[in-house]
Amino acid sequence: MGDDLGEEWWNKDTNSGVSDLEEEEEEQDVQEAAEEPTQQKAKKRKNTTQKKPDKAKKKKTAQKECFISNEITKGEAEIGDKKIKKRRKKKTITDVLSSSQPAPGSPDDLRSLLLSHFLATRSVIEQEELGLPETCFLKSNDLTHSLSSYLKEVCPKWAKVQKQHTQTGSVVLLVVCGSALRTIELIKQLTTFKGEAKVIKLFAKHIKVEDQMKLLSKGVLHIGVGTPGRVATLLEKDGMNVQGLRYLILDWNYRDQKQRRMMDIPEVKAAVLKMMESEIIKKCQEGAVKIGLF
Repeated sequence: MGDDLGEEWWNKDTNSGVSDLEEEEEEQDVQEAAEEPTQQKAKKRKNTTQKKPDKAKKKKTAQKECFISNEITKGEAEIGDKKIKKRRKKKTITDVLSSSQPAPGSPDDLRSLLLSHFLATRSVIEQEELGLPETCFLKSNDLTHSLSSYLKEVCPKWAKVQKQHTQTGSVVLLVVCGSALRTIELIKQLTTFKGEAKVIKLFAKHIKVEDQMKLLSKGVLHIGVGTPGRVATLLEKDGMNVQGLRYLILDWNYRDQKQRRMMDIPEVKAAVLKMMESEIIKKCQEGAVKIGLF
């Protein structure tokens, strides 16, 4: 009959189910075993990708780092493989003069200054004619005097000379300095020396040349204190003459805030030489004018 299948049906079903489950488990194990190396490789890749930027950062930081040696020899500083020479600062007139010891001016200083000035523009004969003899110089300041004490020493008969002066357009005593502020300072120092003498300011700041020419022409003035530029301008325009001049005092040794003397400033030096050329050198050679270096 058809009911006889040869084997018991329940045994067949159970065995086939178990076998199917076992086959499925084996397939899963095979798949997991196959997936494990791929997962491990993926993890390794992630780790390597995470570590790579750190290495790159380290490389960047390593490139930025530079070591500068603190030891600097012979004016050079080493930065990496390059050598950068330090620039030496040029010495200014202020640096040179501040480091030098002050020395009082002498007649030889003025003579050598005039000689160097006329050397390029005058012949040898003209240079000799423009020379200043020793007799035209007063005693120089030894850096211990004020202006009043110095003038008392070199002009002992000032009261008599002052009374004898009656000319207009000229002064008996002319003091030449480097600036208007220095002019005011020197006028204040004259209080114990001048007596009844009248003083005129001869500088360009806030005072017109025409006004100074009027003052010189109207009355008798004894002392003039000012800058060489304005004095040279007045002499050039005939606003002032040297007919009554007896003493020319140059503010030679004074130093300003930059440690410069009057003759260390090019424009002032040029103005002094121009002023000296306008009949003053001739008057000194004749013995009418005496020069003092204060």
